[in-house]
Amino acid sequence: MNIRSLTRGDGVVIGAAVVLFIASFLNIADCSGSTCDLVPNTWESSPLGWGAYFPGIVGAALIIVTRALPQPRKVAGLDLGQAGTVLTIASAWTILMWIFEAEGAGSALILGLIAALILAAAAVATPLVPALKAPLLPAPRPQAPQPYGAQPQGGYGYPGAQQQPYGMQPGQQGQPQPYGGHPQQGGQPGQPQPQPQQGGPAPAADFAPFWFAVPVARPLFAEDGSPAPIAELAPGTWYLAVEQRGAALVAQTQDGRRGVLQDTSGIQRG
Repeated sequence: MNIRSLTRGDGVVIGAAVVLFIASFLNIADCSGSTCDLVPNTWESSPLGWGAYFPGIVGAALIIVTRALPQPRKVAGLDLGQAGTVLTIASAWTILMWIFEAEGAGSALILGLIAALILAAAAVATPLVPALKAPLLPAPRPQAPQPYGAQPQGGYGYPGAQQQPYGMQPGQQGQPQPYGGHPQQGGQPGQPQPQPQQGGPAPAADFAPFWFAVPVARPLFAEDGSPAPIAELAPGTWYLAVEQRGAALVAQTQDGRRGVLQDTSGIQRG
């Protein structure tokens, strides 16, 4: 689970669910004096507690868990996040009906209705309102540059990269060259030479690699132009931009995969 994939709207959902849970322990009806001890809370009145407050809390949990997972989960073909949204709406509607039927609405119903309405509104509006889709937690800054002569902990170029063997030039594939020797041009004999990619915009000549983070999850497509994405860039994680092709970036993930990020709007540079 990636907590940094949560949005501001998810933060509103969490806050409203907490208030709804607190309201469930308050008095259902308005009371005064010694009669307050006789007024039950929502859990002592099962149709209200388990039929209205509990679905709202469960719906909020489904929304948050689904948002934090790398891939949406489905049960019997139904998206869990959408099911959670439906439960929050049903919770708000049921509490509203209880207020209409109650002779004197207590703090549990009044506070519960406010929390349930905010919860349902945030669940519905989060995928639609740009301000609510912004990340809840800012992306961490990349590590400070290493002193001259020091080896970065993650290896060469990006976090998690493999160390280059002694005698091998950075980016060179194959066996290391003996001391004093020169690397063979074009790689090892008998190996096919990589051909320049055909089509697509040419890489920018004055481009310098940089770290960046995306504001929302975005697909990473193959460099050969295939329509199917090869990976998904998640908010809260830093990726390395190695080339620029027009408005798109060639990004490298922490496991070494490279692909084209076509939507570069709103990215955060490191």
